[in-house]
Amino acid sequence: MQATTAPLAVVELKAKDLPAHCPNPAMPLWSSHPRVYLDLSHGGAATCAYCGTQYKLAAGEVIKGH
Repeated sequence: MQATTAPLAVVELKAKDLPAHCPNPAMPLWSSHPRVYLDLSHGGAATCAYCGTQYKLAAGEVIKGH
């Protein structure tokens, strides 16, 4: 038997969408898990530890710090 994996979803975010969290508003309620905030400050990408959804900053977007 050969294991197959489904392609993981990639969510592209703009700076106005920060702070990033998963599940995101577009996800159906039935597939919810506890909300986790994602740190995109290191490389502009993060993966949800619960569901594996990948989040990344859109090209040209900049995270502004305090």
